[in-house]
Amino acid sequence: MSTENNNNLVYENSLKILKDLISFKTISGENNNELIDYCDQILKKLGASSFRTFDSDKKRVNLFATIKSKKSNGKLPIILSGHTDVVPVSKGWSSDPFKALIKDDKLYGRGACDMKGFIACTLAYAPIFSSSNLDRDIHFSFTFDEETACLGAPLLIKELKKRKIINGICIIGEPTNMKIIDAHKGCYEYTTYFEGLAGHSSTPHKGVSAVEYAARYVNKLIELRQKLKERVPKDSIFDPPHSTLQIGGIFGGIAHNVIADKCYVNWETRPVVKEDGIFLNTELDKYANEKLLPEMKKVFPKSSINKKIIGEVIGFNRVEKSEACEFVSSITGDNSREVVSFGTEAGLFQDAGISTVVCGPGSVEQAHKVDEFIQLNELKKCLKMLEGIKEKSTFK
Repeated sequence: MSTENNNNLVYENSLKILKDLISFKTISGENNNELIDYCDQILKKLGASSFRTFDSDKKRVNLFATIKSKKSNGKLPIILSGHTDVVPVSKGWSSDPFKALIKDDKLYGRGACDMKGFIACTLAYAPIFSSSNLDRDIHFSFTFDEETACLGAPLLIKELKKRKIINGICIIGEPTNMKIIDAHKGCYEYTTYFEGLAGHSSTPHKGVSAVEYAARYVNKLIELRQKLKERVPKDSIFDPPHSTLQIGGIFGGIAHNVIADKCYVNWETRPVVKEDGIFLNTELDKYANEKLLPEMKKVFPKSSINKKIIGEVIGFNRVEKSEACEFVSSITGDNSREVVSFGTEAGLFQDAGISTVVCGPGSVEQAHKVDEFIQLNELKKCLKMLEGIKEKSTFK
């Protein structure tokens, strides 16, 4: 079979697999076992070995599979990493978000670019890896709940450390238009809960309004957001150059004439340096514990303010010499390096001592949106990169 025909078959298979992957409704926080079973079956039929790690109730699962080298040549193994979860679907889609649609050289569907397109490409190319004379291991790392503060990846990485799989080159296929990304901010997500004392609105002095204290807390967040702007590092590589802070929502109360006894605030920060995260939390906790809470307890001693950490995903730091970036550059011929403001699992792999790069098909401009899509040409570019990995991973 000619190389061109073989490439066409791999491409067509990537489309089929992507359609299948989109059909699995793997919204963050929900069961993704069926999708993992699907991926595992494809890889095991090719002779791959695999293991899984789970959340506490085994409804969400990570998969790590390996196509072993035929003979070691001392080369670093490659980890092809992607998350299986997608963000929820809002109203307004032109078609069924969980049924892939190809139109005008685009494939539409939830997760098409973020990031089932990359996973589909790796699975479509896996038969080529398995039939090649590999001189390095090729790993496939598929995680759960990346979109909700990277809850799955730390469990997987903990197991990798136990199994001493702590070296290699990790390529995280988030949508970057196949550009090399070597840094991004951290992403810390929190929910702060307020509990006061309910009562009739005609006697507000006899109750403790959780909503009002939550509002003051939000005002403090906004004040600290300005402080973060003033702490911008010199020669920051990010846009915006400073750490950011976002209030995602404030929820509480049951009626106009009832003093709200419960309220909670969702918020997040994306620090350019970890010191900004420490500064923010220190100042905020001091305000809550030394200012707000004593006022609440004067009226109702059982009042409380509790901050819950949803996830604290460390940033992905630029390093002077990156084996992962240089490896991808040698394949694509692109020596440029870019940064993004959105978070990924890259910092977690990097922190484990694995050289990491973010590079994948599709554009983040389409991610998390109604009528999410991926350009078909982006899938072809990704398959071209995988072909390059194969060429650099086989005996000549």
